[in-house]
Amino acid sequence: MPKTSLRYWDPEGEEYGLPTWPLRMGPDPEVLATFRQLKARGLRPGGQEAAGQLGWRTGDGDRFAYLYRVDLAKPRRPMTPAKWASIEAALRARRTCPECRTEKPYYINRNPGVCRQCDPDALQDEDPDDPPLAA
Repeated sequence: MPKTSLRYWDPEGEEYGLPTWPLRMGPDPEVLATFRQLKARGLRPGGQEAAGQLGWRTGDGDRFAYLYRVDLAKPRRPMTPAKWASIEAALRARRTCPECRTEKPYYINRNPGVCRQCDPDALQDEDPDDPPLAA
């Protein structure tokens, strides 16, 4: 076992408070799985506490991924028509200019917060050889 892997080898949870394993050396994924592994199976943690964690080191420091018991996981909730409508409305709001109230074929940048046609600085920066926006 490489020396760096020993840093996260704590299956009893004495050092980190939760049983901890190095990345790619964790327990059987049929028993404990990460959130993404559960999601790939159509499951969710369902309110359960984390049963363990995987640890690894990055340039920013230590990183951890919680592990959940697969036998306690619940099925994912399906997307309802109301949820789809809500997501579509939020995306439409990101494409609508608050100044001219028109929906654009692109997401409006937060800075300056208006579409390219309403931003006088954006018009100066535009290259006349650029193709027009797709409608």
